[in-house]
Amino acid sequence: MNEIDGVRAIMPRINNNWVDEIIVVDGGSTDGTYQYFEENNYKIIKQQSKGVTGAYWEGMEASIGDVIIAFSPDNNSIPETIPLLVEEMQEGYDMVIASRYYQDAKSEDDDIVTALGNWMFTKIVNILFGSDYTDSLVMFRAFKKNIPYEYKMQSRKHPTFELELAIKCAKHKLKVKDIPVDEPKRIGGKRKMRPLYNGATLIVKITSEVVI
Repeated sequence: MNEIDGVRAIMPRINNNWVDEIIVVDGGSTDGTYQYFEENNYKIIKQQSKGVTGAYWEGMEASIGDVIIAFSPDNNSIPETIPLLVEEMQEGYDMVIASRYYQDAKSEDDDIVTALGNWMFTKIVNILFGSDYTDSLVMFRAFKKNIPYEYKMQSRKHPTFELELAIKCAKHKLKVKDIPVDEPKRIGGKRKMRPLYNGATLIVKITSEVVI
């Protein structure tokens, strides 16, 4: 929603041949974002739900493939990494995470609150569910589309989709790999994430997964 500066800079760097389809879920943009995608003949969904989690489900429902790559064209995700995610998924992984904290990767978009939160929630997930993640919250990742349906993911309204996906993979011993990918600073637009609200919803989600 309202990411025209990032969209203009990032989308020309994406080769359509890297994937089978590109689906744009627009959450009601008023700054020309929707018109940009329309003029460039992208498949666009006018989002009916709210928030990023709703966008995941609407995008998955519209997709024809068996693997989803979640990507945000705000410069936080490096498009040239998409072929590597595809290549790793073809090796038989259920999910491949573009980790901002694995090996020498780094985030240039973190502040002290988001950096601490990412570290803390990833650590908690690893301890409680026996995983070995380095970045459980990042959007930029590839995953098999059947996972949210087969393992009955409950995230629908709150911004917990990425975390719940990581937890479900850990609980069901699915094959997951982290690869090191930097996170550059976003271009234009406005960060939609609200640290305190997001943190609270993540705590509730983790608690619910422990007791299930």
